[in-house]
Amino acid sequence: MADTRALAREERAEFAAFLATLTPEQWDAPTLCTAWRVRDVVAHVIGYDLEGMTGFVRAMAGAGLSPDRANQRVVDDLRDLEPWGLLDLVRRYETPAGLPSRFGGRIALTDGAIHQQDIRRPLGLPREIPPERLRAVLDFAMVAPPVRAFVRTRGLRLVATDLDWSSGRGTEVQGPGEALLMAAAGRPDALDELEGPGLGVLAGRCRPVRG
Repeated sequence: MADTRALAREERAEFAAFLATLTPEQWDAPTLCTAWRVRDVVAHVIGYDLEGMTGFVRAMAGAGLSPDRANQRVVDDLRDLEPWGLLDLVRRYETPAGLPSRFGGRIALTDGAIHQQDIRRPLGLPREIPPERLRAVLDFAMVAPPVRAFVRTRGLRLVATDLDWSSGRGTEVQGPGEALLMAAAGRPDALDELEGPGLGVLAGRCRPVRG
């Protein structure tokens, strides 16, 4: 069994190292989350660590139990921070806290991995996610309600061509594990890297995500 808490710390550490290389212009660049710039995505990734579980409950209650509204409120709470301040928070919470620490750190690991790609892909700054980390993210993403991968991939079988991983039953979609992850999470940007008879179905279920 993978030590997902350790993998979550590795993902946060890599995220911080990556963010430290960005220019001021890149911090304000668009991402695959259409409503958010790079700095907003970073605020989302780290925001619930600051809230703690009590703060998360309050955020959801104040948002009328709407995850989208709660997420936006957390981003708005950190909107006045400069990039170095956001980077400092990512470093401070390398070990996830609050809601992201739940399920053995899998929430932080999965949310962080997807959102790092939301930033990297539009900037043209790809990375190779370590196989053990990517496999753990794929497994959790398929069952995590906020990701909704299980809705987009219903009746499909996803098969990674670059690591030992597959999921589901039905018409097959093949491709690199990272591209399967991003498409299953609703990012149309990854569809061109996939193939198989089920690709049209998956493509029809992918819509640009706001955040």
